Amino acid sequence: MTDATDVIVVGGGPTGLMLACELRLHGVGVVVLERLAERSGESRGRGLHARSVEIMDQRGLLGRFLEVSKKFQVGGLFGGVMAAWPDSLDTAHPYGLATPQEVTERLLEERAGELGAEIRRGREVTGLGQDADGVDVDLADGTRLRSRYLVGCDGGRSTVRKALGVGFPGEPAKVETLIGDMELTEDPAKVAEVVARVRRTELRFGVAPDVDGRAGVARVIVPADGVAEDRATPPTLEEFRARLRAVAGTDFGVHSPHWLSRFGDATRQAERYRVGRVLLAGDAAHIHPPTGGQGLNLGVQDAFNLGWKLAAEVAGWAPEGLLDTYHAERHPVGARVLTNTRAQMTLLGAEPGPTALRELLTRLMEFEDVNRYITGMITAVDIRYDLGADLPGGQVSQGSRGGGDHELLGLRMRDVPLSDGRRLYDLMHTGRGLLLDRTGGRLTVNGWADRVDHVVDGEGAEPDAPALLLRPDGHVAWAGDDQRELEAALSSWWGAPAAGSAHGR
Repeated sequence: MTDATDVIVVGGGPTGLMLACELRLHGVGVVVLERLAERSGESRGRGLHARSVEIMDQRGLLGRFLEVSKKFQVGGLFGGVMAAWPDSLDTAHPYGLATPQEVTERLLEERAGELGAEIRRGREVTGLGQDADGVDVDLADGTRLRSRYLVGCDGGRSTVRKALGVGFPGEPAKVETLIGDMELTEDPAKVAEVVARVRRTELRFGVAPDVDGRAGVARVIVPADGVAEDRATPPTLEEFRARLRAVAGTDFGVHSPHWLSRFGDATRQAERYRVGRVLLAGDAAHIHPPTGGQGLNLGVQDAFNLGWKLAAEVAGWAPEGLLDTYHAERHPVGARVLTNTRAQMTLLGAEPGPTALRELLTRLMEFEDVNRYITGMITAVDIRYDLGADLPGGQVSQGSRGGGDHELLGLRMRDVPLSDGRRLYDLMHTGRGLLLDRTGGRLTVNGWADRVDHVVDGEGAEPDAPALLLRPDGHVAWAGDDQRELEAALSSWWGAPAAGSAHGR
């Protein structure tokens, strides 16, 4: 062995980099192995939805993103159906950010480096094996690394997932779409006219001028002619021209491509997100069409759920079963995204049936409750983890000892103002747990103070609870005012109290 570390992250995209940041907040040694020698100039994912915006705020990164991004508000954003942003969405950040993926990767890589993560580019993983103590990783250059844990964030064709032998059931692509950034010679007014005409019947077509602020560069999307046998091979410019002429009657004089790619409507999900000391996140765990712009966000949110749990395992304080809650919580979320993207692909069809469904859904979106539901689903602010089952460490459901049936249990807590002028998210930058105490200080986290912060706050309009215990990912683990119930919840999620404390003797 020539190297060793706590965690190896395979894949240096947004998911892997977010995970590296989360692990380093807890002092975990992290090596990120990225196959590409340089960051890709492709920007497949072009924005952060509201929940991802919240996540960046929770870790003190939002300011960096706001400096290089534009806010947008598009309610619904579902299968070509657009609507006004719902007024009642449960978030203090009611917007998305138009951020090119390459910028997201740059910002997260910078932060991971600041925190001490080691990022090695041009390092391709070819195989792995694990035993009771760790994971061995084989690289294409013939070297071998070892770590205590490994997380595959290496995309839909994940080498890690294949090496594990984890099933990836689902449906293969039935339709394919070409996408690329290129320059056009056609008059912009003429381009807009053609796009408006074609999109009346073909919603998988579009031309976005000056994409990502690059003057003269347009993002072009057009249906492909069938499904390529090898989707890893990018289309040629001539293929783009031929498809544009077939669909729009003109190729707009496209030239000078910056990048070209293709994507299909395949939907697949890994049967397991964890096998021993190896875990999967992002596209390595699930693939789906890009409808609704959920892919990058889903991966970042996987990492946000996993990071603190894996750090707890490495540090040795995790209660039994904590790491398994990653699959238990995130697998249903991934499945829901697969379901809604399947529905959206149906809505995008040009046949009479999908057209009629779009017309119906457009009318339904005029109802605030429907708009809020659809927007909450796409932006992921409505995710509620099921904490009613047995908790880590064999603890019984909190529902049996008070506070467990609170309406906020399992939801992520929105950002709220505190009585001293600070905001809740200001207090979550370190990635620790947090007890927000409005009982006048009657509660205590003694015994867990090395893992959980205790903030005594005055009365506030929200949340509607005397005290809330928040996990590092911001989801509510307990609500109430009973000290014994609180201690049970602390044990369930943060393990045994520290030795030498009043609770750890």
